[in-house]
Amino acid sequence: MLTLVLLLLSSASCFSASVKDGAAGPRLNNKQLYKFSYISEVLLDSTRGPKENPAGYKISSQVDANLVWRDPSSKDDQLIQLAVSNVKLEPATPRPEKSNILHGATAESLLGKTSLAALTKPFLLHLRNGKAKAFYSYWSEPATIRNLKRGLASLFQVQLKSGKVVENDVSGRCTVAYQAEKHRVTRTKLLETCKTAETGFTTQSQVLGVSRKSSSVTVFTLEDGFIRSAVAEETHSLAVNARRSAAAQVVSRQTLTLVRTEAGPLEVPGKDVSGVVKSVDAKLAAVGIMLEKVKSQCKGCPALFQHWQTLQKQLEPDQLSSATAPRSFLALIQSIRRASKDEILKVLKSASKTSLPQVVDAVTSSQTDASLDAMLEFLNFTDAKGLVLQERFLYACGFASHPDQRMLQALLDISKGKIGSTDIKESVVIIMGALVHKLCQKGGCSSPAVMQAKQLILNGPSSTQVESEVQMYLLALKNSMLPEAIPTFTKYAESEVGAYSTIALTALQRYHVSLLTEEVKRTVNRVYHQNRRIYEKNVRAAAADVILSSNPSYVEVKNLLLSIGHLPHEMNKYMLSKIQDILRFQLPASKMLQKAMKDMISHNYDRFSNGSSSAFSGFMAQSADMTSTYSLDILYSGSGILRRSNMNIFGASNGATLHGLQVAIEAQGLESLIAATADAGEEDLESFAGMSALLFDIQLRPVTFFKGYSDLMSKMFSMTGEPMNVVKGLILLSDHSEVLHLQSGLRASAEFQGGLAIDISGGMEISLWYRESKTSVNNRGALVVTGNVTVDLDFMRAGVEVSFETEAALDFITTVQFSEYPFLVCMQMDKATFPIRYLRNQVRGLASGKSVTSRRGRKQLVSGSEFPLHQENSNMCKKVFDSSCRGRFPESSGGYQ
Repeated sequence: MLTLVLLLLSSASCFSASVKDGAAGPRLNNKQLYKFSYISEVLLDSTRGPKENPAGYKISSQVDANLVWRDPSSKDDQLIQLAVSNVKLEPATPRPEKSNILHGATAESLLGKTSLAALTKPFLLHLRNGKAKAFYSYWSEPATIRNLKRGLASLFQVQLKSGKVVENDVSGRCTVAYQAEKHRVTRTKLLETCKTAETGFTTQSQVLGVSRKSSSVTVFTLEDGFIRSAVAEETHSLAVNARRSAAAQVVSRQTLTLVRTEAGPLEVPGKDVSGVVKSVDAKLAAVGIMLEKVKSQCKGCPALFQHWQTLQKQLEPDQLSSATAPRSFLALIQSIRRASKDEILKVLKSASKTSLPQVVDAVTSSQTDASLDAMLEFLNFTDAKGLVLQERFLYACGFASHPDQRMLQALLDISKGKIGSTDIKESVVIIMGALVHKLCQKGGCSSPAVMQAKQLILNGPSSTQVESEVQMYLLALKNSMLPEAIPTFTKYAESEVGAYSTIALTALQRYHVSLLTEEVKRTVNRVYHQNRRIYEKNVRAAAADVILSSNPSYVEVKNLLLSIGHLPHEMNKYMLSKIQDILRFQLPASKMLQKAMKDMISHNYDRFSNGSSSAFSGFMAQSADMTSTYSLDILYSGSGILRRSNMNIFGASNGATLHGLQVAIEAQGLESLIAATADAGEEDLESFAGMSALLFDIQLRPVTFFKGYSDLMSKMFSMTGEPMNVVKGLILLSDHSEVLHLQSGLRASAEFQGGLAIDISGGMEISLWYRESKTSVNNRGALVVTGNVTVDLDFMRAGVEVSFETEAALDFITTVQFSEYPFLVCMQMDKATFPIRYLRNQVRGLASGKSVTSRRGRKQLVSGSEFPLHQENSNMCKKVFDSSCRGRFPESSGGYQ
């Protein structure tokens, strides 16, 4: 024990001696000049793929430090002077002369005489207990120069005792952890805690978002109570969550080494710091130690209208299936974000009729005050003929990556005015719900605009008796995901109107199970089991989905299993298929189902398996970054005509899930076409067929194929087989922008954007002559994701851009032959072969315009395939296509394994 105490005492005495009699921070001696060598370098590169020399540059110089003043009552209250000299600039890594843009350049030729003189002009740092209390420089010098000085000054801030503290330095106000050892101190800056005045924005969806990993460590070695050396390394790695190959990294290093000491100037007499500073130089000012915002100017960037002229051909409709469209879309957004309202209006007014919808997508997605003002002035919502452009504007608002209160207020103002189209009125309110959800996610649920919109859509369903308006408000509430809307959905789940019930139940399924009370669950079970009234099959199927996706109890699952066999014919088959799919795909309800199925009474449902309805889930793609799954649910009426077709695609990454796509086709009241009898509870339904789409968690306005018997007959005879468009346009999927405050005093700007060109269409075709029907959902898309990290010093710039792009097509086709019983039903879900291209660019440039770009790319092909469905479907597809020579749709081929 005594030995241990002696060891602790001796180690303590060694540390005490190393930090110079318990000093809180490094101390400078009077009449002594400390001469340092200083190197600051920054390197930028991608984090994946073959490694090359990274882009970047290195600034080396000599630094002189001396004590100007010390508080007589505290040795740790010091004012020191720092002076930079002998500045050199060179590439961060050796490069051949032909790719070295700095070859033959001097510091003066690069910075210019004025900036070099400013950089080498001495400045002052006030240290108290090792912490920077004030930083003094000149307001007349460029902000970039002040930032470089701040980066150097931050290396003199160090405490000599272990512990965590909150410090102000060039990175902002940060929590810093110190670990003190003999003659050595390690400073770890917790960069995720740093608060700065510059705020960026990011996509709220984690699946589509960007993640950043950062670290900052500085190691100080001490000698005689002062800094012998300081070596700092800071790393920021940014990657797209869904595709981590699209990643970039910036590394900042600083090395400060004491070369020698020599005789220096005497202290300046004075009672306080401010008086001493004035006596040294009256023009010196306390400019703050935190990094200063620098107004960025896009050097060499064309004006918006000029840029638009070079891009407009790539934004014509026939280009939307290729990656050139979203790449041009992203480039145009960057130009629009720098433009004024008048410049934007000039482009809108000059665009051709065919390219204008794509321009509307880009302008709205830019999400600046100028772009919103331009759109509101350009669009005339009283004109019913402008439906296409108005809806493109509204959808772009719904997909906005970081909407603000002003965008929501604009929609509120539009909803209060005269709107020429009923469809647009519905879209305004539905998209308003999506904006409410996004703003609430950002913590803005109590803002005036959100409160006003919440009141409108929460009170909406009870404020009208018009069926289309009630549906409009329910869809808006479905988008809003407001917990306050759950009682409304619970009420409408038991509505006599099937459309209300379906919307309410599908909305409840989107909520986290913790928000679904026992009353909600009792209501949903009443609907499924028809305790109070008879419901349509698709309503009961939606209720079953809610039950099975909300942590069902043993009793709920057992009752649901017992119901199979007592349901309408096709409903039996659908529920059996649903249960089997949950068990096979190991969905959350599978464990409770397995438990309930141990009871042979509830498990005895295998004989009820006849019919065509089905439910199936599978994997579209699996990788370390993201898992993509699909599900197909098909429910038929007892007469064999489609009742509901529901296709879903989900993406999961980092524990988060994104509902990427849902296309639901519903039909009712078509039994009279084949002289069949409608199922119980559906005898009086009006003839109807329509399609509803949910895209990236946003419910869009449903599309009607026909409504009413007369409309059905007129459209049947005019059917061309061409699908009806559901959504078409350009979407800003991901949008991330931030400025990284590097400890060296440099600012790295990081921009990641993902653009999608999409065309979703669907149709329903019926041939009474051949007694066949066909429904199709066609998805075409092109995706481009780019990431750009740039460090710009006004006189010198380096950056790295990483990107990937792809073009894909996915078709879902259901063919039904009802010429004989049982009906033949074949489902196909096909993806075409598609390419994925990766690209990395390094850019190094000077203010003079001289630049060098190096490129590296690769391409891979992903083979096309037909997604597997259940074996029964494969068997039926064989029968359908064996008889296709007499069928209505001879173009169908394949469809089975």
